[in-house]
Amino acid sequence: MKSLRIVARRFGGPEVLETVQEEAPEPGRGEVRVRVFAAGVSFAEMLMREGVHPEKTTLPFTPGWDIVGAADKAGEGASKVMVGQIVAALPIHGGYAQHICLPESELTPVPAGLDPAEAVSLVLNYVTAHQMIHRVAHASAGQRALIHGAAGGVGTALLQLGRLVGLEMYGTASLADHQIVSDLGATPIDYQKSDFVDEIHRLTGEGVDIVFDGVGETNVWRSFQVLKPGGRVISYGFTSFLQKGQLAGGLRYRLRGILRPAWYALRAFLSPGRRILPYSIQYLKRWRPAWFREDLGALLNLLRDKKIKPIIADRIPLGEARRAHELIGGGSVRGKLVLVCNAD
Repeated sequence: MKSLRIVARRFGGPEVLETVQEEAPEPGRGEVRVRVFAAGVSFAEMLMREGVHPEKTTLPFTPGWDIVGAADKAGEGASKVMVGQIVAALPIHGGYAQHICLPESELTPVPAGLDPAEAVSLVLNYVTAHQMIHRVAHASAGQRALIHGAAGGVGTALLQLGRLVGLEMYGTASLADHQIVSDLGATPIDYQKSDFVDEIHRLTGEGVDIVFDGVGETNVWRSFQVLKPGGRVISYGFTSFLQKGQLAGGLRYRLRGILRPAWYALRAFLSPGRRILPYSIQYLKRWRPAWFREDLGALLNLLRDKKIKPIIADRIPLGEARRAHELIGGGSVRGKLVLVCNAD
């Protein structure tokens, strides 16, 4: 059986992504083969494509952090009961393919009837948001939160899950995206025309309890400046690498973008009561794999019960992965961009 897969044989821009046709992989011992319906596209995959993501990437490789599909073959030692089940997984590599083989323990069952594109939005974006809110920030009703990039994939997830918690939310976004932010229950702040530090202090008087910062670099320290006593910044991304739709050039610049938040976290440690806390979905998943399965399962149930509704930016055929990366690089994607790998 033939199968399509996207491969990067060198680091670089979207042009390094190639489509190859090959025999579908066979599951090894303890593995299950998944016929992929939907694979998410994220900024993390851009960084991996460029060879600058903290997660180690060895060439050649297939991008793809998050997938949803149907288990279609079990390897020796894997349960055949799984075959036919719709499943979700966070493989980190390999998701841009029509078929992928994964350890059975990596698969989370997906309730019947869910849209694969909406379900795959939960695997990376919503688990990230959920864990930052509940596992890291330990947020509670009535607290104030500032969400950077509030119209993006993780941003809209934070807004929806924060509203369920009962947070009072503020979100930075371009003026064109303010309606999205408002509709999801937050007060929008135009980061292009106003200083969010001044705006937060004007709107709240004393600052916020939590900031979710996926921008990185100097933005992390500015986020620290809007915290009230006892507050914390949750730092989880590096979109500061993006300049005018392109990744900023120079390894020196990118290393600075990673190391500066660590320096800020150390400085914050010396400030009584306020903290800068890092978050990484893959490291927490490796440390506490049961948490990932529990959190993804809870989110899938929320989606089934219509308590959350992921925003799908676009559904793009697998063979057009380059175009998907160009769109992500443009910096204007609202919600989750999804590659359609197989018709479900």
